[in-house]
Amino acid sequence: MELRGEVKTVIFRSEDTGYTVLDMRVETSIFTVVGIFPPVSEGQNIRVEGKFQTKTVYGRQFFADKIYLSAPSKVEGIKRFLGSGLIHGLGPVTAEAIVDRFGVNSLEMMKYPMELSKVRGISLRRATEFGMEYTKIMRMQDSIVFLQELGISINLALKIYRVYEDKTEDFVRKNPYMLVDDIDGIGFATADRIAGELGIAKDSDYRISAGVIHVLKEGASRGGHTYLPENELFTAVFELLHLDCDNPDERIKDNVEDMVLFGDIVRYDTGEHSAIALKSNFRTEESIARRLITLQARTADFRVDVKDAVKRFEEEAGFTLHPNQVEAVREAVENGVQIVTGGPGTGKTTIVKCILHLFKNLGQRVALCAPTGRAAKRLSEATGEEAKTIHRLLDLDYKDGQGCFTYNDQTRLPVDVVIVDEMSMVDEYAFNALVKAINNGARLVLVGDKDQLASVGAGNVLGDLIGCGHFPVSYLTQIYRQSEDSHIIPNAHKINNGEMPTMDNRSRDFFFEEKGSAEEIARTTIDLVTKRLPKYLNVRPEEIQVLCPMKRGAAGIYNLNRYLQNALNPASKEKKEFRCGEFVFREGDKVMQMQNNYQQEWTQTVGFRVERGIGVYNGDIGVIESINMQIMQFIVRFDDDKVAIYQYADAEQLALAYAVTIHKSQGSEFDAVVIALDANYMLQSRNLLYTAVTRAKKLVVIVGSKATVGRMVKNNETAKRYSLLVNLIDDEVSGKHQR
Repeated sequence: MELRGEVKTVIFRSEDTGYTVLDMRVETSIFTVVGIFPPVSEGQNIRVEGKFQTKTVYGRQFFADKIYLSAPSKVEGIKRFLGSGLIHGLGPVTAEAIVDRFGVNSLEMMKYPMELSKVRGISLRRATEFGMEYTKIMRMQDSIVFLQELGISINLALKIYRVYEDKTEDFVRKNPYMLVDDIDGIGFATADRIAGELGIAKDSDYRISAGVIHVLKEGASRGGHTYLPENELFTAVFELLHLDCDNPDERIKDNVEDMVLFGDIVRYDTGEHSAIALKSNFRTEESIARRLITLQARTADFRVDVKDAVKRFEEEAGFTLHPNQVEAVREAVENGVQIVTGGPGTGKTTIVKCILHLFKNLGQRVALCAPTGRAAKRLSEATGEEAKTIHRLLDLDYKDGQGCFTYNDQTRLPVDVVIVDEMSMVDEYAFNALVKAINNGARLVLVGDKDQLASVGAGNVLGDLIGCGHFPVSYLTQIYRQSEDSHIIPNAHKINNGEMPTMDNRSRDFFFEEKGSAEEIARTTIDLVTKRLPKYLNVRPEEIQVLCPMKRGAAGIYNLNRYLQNALNPASKEKKEFRCGEFVFREGDKVMQMQNNYQQEWTQTVGFRVERGIGVYNGDIGVIESINMQIMQFIVRFDDDKVAIYQYADAEQLALAYAVTIHKSQGSEFDAVVIALDANYMLQSRNLLYTAVTRAKKLVVIVGSKATVGRMVKNNETAKRYSLLVNLIDDEVSGKHQR
């Protein structure tokens, strides 16, 4: 639906978001219009596209998806436009004086300071300032119109203009593919569509280069690859671009050669194939390799009787460590870099506590950290010492549009020992930032389960560090933490060893529901969460976490989230809500952050003190506390009591979290877990099931078929991740530095 008219009154406008409420005159009628607008003034001609909606509080409003503004043409409209305050320092009195002198030509004369300064009360300096601001506003509005005509939403159009300003149209016309790197929310497909509308050739160098970068980034985000074999890259780029030209293979190869030559990407010979990597990925892995070898070689030496120190710890703790645990502690003392790996219940936390006890008694400064807020909180509870996320340990700050760490290779952490828990979750970027910030001579202890799923981000850091053979590794296999009637930990180890878990439903904490179809799995899962398990465990349904291997389908997280949301947090007049894509977000909803946002501000109340910080990370879970529909904002309280304010436009970073993928559950623990296993999921692997089971502390229920469980247990094939870290560590050790 379309409305054409004039802006009568601007009721509200947020300069931060562009969210605007205005009254619009359409012939003899007045309508309230709501939407994301560029700067707008009373008197302007306006055309909006959208639809009417009736809200309980605000009544009938027109919600605009597209906005087209143009300057007023009549004297009264011009007078109201100039006097609206849109131009700083130009009020109604001055506006009337300008219009009295120039009439309908007033807006044109705003461009000529010498003429404008002839108006009484306007100096040449003020005339120049008025002209510059007017020109800027008009260019912005023209740019927004240009972008909207290319099918770009007003919200994205404003984002683009804030980056490119007056050069928006020139930059976009020349190379729309730069939008992918510069504008959050624009991917290759959108940029490619824009390029097509602008007439850019399908075999242009811009398009091919953008396609290469896109394929490498997709490999990192979807597969965790830090590079792709050259032949696989060529194939993927060809399939993406569908080049309609002579010798398309050669065009792609030539373009890749140019990109390597100019340093946009890196080629590396692995000995098995030619690897092509984004420069950022390659330099990151190269930096990790160099720094780890340095830390290993420059360990500060001090004498300590490890056996005696362990004995003192045992006396305080009231139990005795296993010999392989003692050996792990000894190696952590002697080596600059030490890796400790083992499954649930094998004593990893005990070793951390012992190492912490030993080093603190030696007067050493120890920092504990983990990749997520949940994991850091668990580590704090287990050790009785403060643990931080890696980002918080490094003191993330945001300056000049870039996230940066206070502690880095220039300003090192003031600690002697760094212990990292849940190391399997740590991607290459976070790990690189950490190791660069550790002092030469300090010790680094990495603790994790090598059989868990690899990190959500790119790289396979823990697996590579264990596999390279250059760092000592303590393998923990003895199970210590389990109660006699608990089956969670024993079943987890059975799965990890390729054995079927015990599913006879005779235990109090491990159950199996035999269901065949995806629809049956979904119905049973919802019944368990909403009715049966809350009574059994005496917990709220929201405390039960549903885990699924897949997103789509009847038993995927999208469908289950819709059903669980309606059951646990149904719509009501008392609860505000809004739509973002295929999700409806409602007050009281359980949500998860789906990507790192280093700019997101938060507050946290600690006692009587309010702390402020930035950074919300992939996998953080919280609840929507409130929604302000007037200014299009909502508040999320995360599990660690951080409170963050989001704009509606940022809601794409979040997803409902009543059900989450197993991959997204890494590093988290839940009292109760329901695992919905659809037989149609293609990547049925052992470590996927193992990871899901190990998320539970008190209860596991698997819903699916024994055949599906059996296939997952037998399949020990993990999705291969291409990584150069092992190669680069070998190069560093041998003194070979390939570029």
